[in-house]
This record gives sequence, structure tokens and C-alpha cells, in this order.
Amino acid sequence: MTFRDIIGQEEVIHQLTQQVDQGRLPHALMLCGPSGSGKLAIALVLARYLLCEHPEEGNPCGHCHACRMTEEWAHPDLHFSFPLIKGKSTDQPISDDRITLWREQLLRTPYFTPNDWLTDLQAENQQLQFYVGESDALQRKLSLKASQGSYRVVIIWLPEKMPAATANKLLKLIEEPPTKTHFLMVSQEPDQVLGTILSRAQRIQVPALSEDTIAQALILHHALPEATAKNLAHIAQGSYTLALQLTEEDSERQEYFDLFVQLMRLCYMRNIKELRQWTEQVAAMGRERQKHMLDYAQRLIRENFIYNFRHPELNYMTESEEQFSRNFARFINERNVIPIMEELSDCQTDIEQNVSPKMAFFDLCIKIILLLKQ
Repeated sequence: MTFRDIIGQEEVIHQLTQQVDQGRLPHALMLCGPSGSGKLAIALVLARYLLCEHPEEGNPCGHCHACRMTEEWAHPDLHFSFPLIKGKSTDQPISDDRITLWREQLLRTPYFTPNDWLTDLQAENQQLQFYVGESDALQRKLSLKASQGSYRVVIIWLPEKMPAATANKLLKLIEEPPTKTHFLMVSQEPDQVLGTILSRAQRIQVPALSEDTIAQALILHHALPEATAKNLAHIAQGSYTLALQLTEEDSERQEYFDLFVQLMRLCYMRNIKELRQWTEQVAAMGRERQKHMLDYAQRLIRENFIYNFRHPELNYMTESEEQFSRNFARFINERNVIPIMEELSDCQTDIEQNVSPKMAFFDLCIKIILLLKQ
């Protein structure tokens, strides 16, 4: 993988390679941007570029010893740090425990979401987090000399998942790292990163991709017809990850759509008995998936409200979502759109705070019954 394989982001790539070539790359970088913009892909190739023995025209050469090793994302001077889940209440997992699984995911695609990683970890009802042992492991690794006698690179994925106890043990290391050691942090929500970490890194904004860029990538790499590629690129709203999921007809997204449709129909019919069954079904999904389902529901509520204005270019929906909206959109209006969004958001907060899912979702159902009639 080289910079040429990354979808778009030419300006960001030019800035970073220029800093490397001129010896001005900061020892701590934080690549920030929305999901699917290619932040992790940029960090991976930048690491490969730093480790490459004979870089060529702003790209890793692809044939030196370091490049051959990084083809599998396994190099003694390339270290990964990423959030995990606990297997047992007493566990203190570190990235090395799941490094094989992580590399397998990178080889499939660097365009993946935290939810995809949770699926890889077979998580049911847990949230991603860095544990204290992670900082100790990084300190041990970086206390040793570089294996190849040149750069060492640490890629930290989702530093916003790092609690204070873990971050505080890394502050000195990030602020004054060993010679030729670079920290490349990849953040989706930089505002959630602890200020002490944020202040020690130079932020690089990686913008959302344009529709044309995504459409061209889908045509080139997935042989999609131009019309289909443009439609999926429009719905993806700047996320190549979402575009890939739409291309593969993601089963989880379809599940969220089916649950949303079922919820709205049962609430409109005031079918309390079946709403209780719906609540039990959703309560069994696990908290991370529940949160993603609520995110999806909020997006569809917005789309249905906008659908009423009859400007198709403002809507970002799949064909099945649009078919449902033709009949449902009239029930979402200026009197209830904000209250419904607030109830969905409040339910999401309750789930994050470990409120009983059955209680939180059944309460949501009752409130939506009332709001749909407004």
C-alpha cells in the first residue's frame, strides 16, 4: 500500500511527505476527521514511508526490507496501540494480545469503523477502551533500541478512548520521545481526547471526501456502473467506509432499518404488546449496537423531515429508505421533529450510562407514540 492507493486527500499527503522529506515532521501528530475520510490509511502509509530504506518520489519504494515487512503490517519498529474490551472483569488487555486480529483487519481494509472492530472482537455488551497496561507496554517497547537503527513509529487509533489513568502515564513519553520516534494518532472525535494529550500533538485535519472522489473510487475498484456509484457516493456523505458498506449491502445497516420501520409502525398503531417484544429484541443486541441503531434512527428522522421539502438533492437515502419515506415522511413535521430527536438522543445517553435497556427503550416507545400524533 502506498499513498497512491489512498482515496483522495492529496493535499494532506503532500503536506506530510514534504515535512518528512525536509526533516520537519513533528514527533506527535494527530490525524483528525470524520469516519471514512482515510485517516488510518494515511497514518499506515506515512509509517511505511518513514521506515522505508529507499523512498521514491514521495512514496515507499515497495521493495526494500522494511517495505516487504510492512506489507503485512508487521515490523519490529512499527507499533500499534488500539482500544480493546475486557474478557473478564479482572483482565487488563493490551494491544499485543490482539495484534494478529488487528493486522488481519488492516489487510482486509484500513477503511473500517469502531463498530467493525467490536465485531472482530466478538463484543456483545462492552465498550472500547485503553487499559493502564497499554501505557506500560509502550514504554517497555520504546525503551529498547530501534531494530533497524532508524525511525520508530507508534500508531495510536482512537485516542479519545483513552482514560486519564492510561493517558497520564504516556504524557512524558509523548512529550519527549526517544530519538527518531514518531507518534501518529488517529482520532474520530478529537474533542473527546484528553487536553493533556491533545496539547502535545500537532493536529492535521483530514476532510470528508468529495462525492466525485468516492464515486470514481467505486467505479475503479469495484466496477460499479457510474449511476450506481454516484448514488452511493451521495448517500455516503463523504465517508468511503460507508460507501463500501453500501456496496456490500451491509446486513447490520439493513437490521437497523428494519428495526426503525417496525418501531415507527408499531408506535403509530399504538401496539403496546408488540412494542414490548420489540424492546426485548433491541435490549438483547448489546450496548454498542444499540447506540449505533439510535444514531441510525436519528439520521432517518432528519432525512424524513427534509424529504417533505421535495428537494431530492438534499436527501441521502438508499432506495429502500426512500420508499419507506414516501409514506412516513408526512408524520415528521416542525412540531415533532426536534422532540423525537431529543428523545432518541436521551435514550442514547441512558444506554451509555448503563440504564436498563428494556426500561430505556420502552420509555422511548411510549414517548414516540405521543409525538407521532402531533
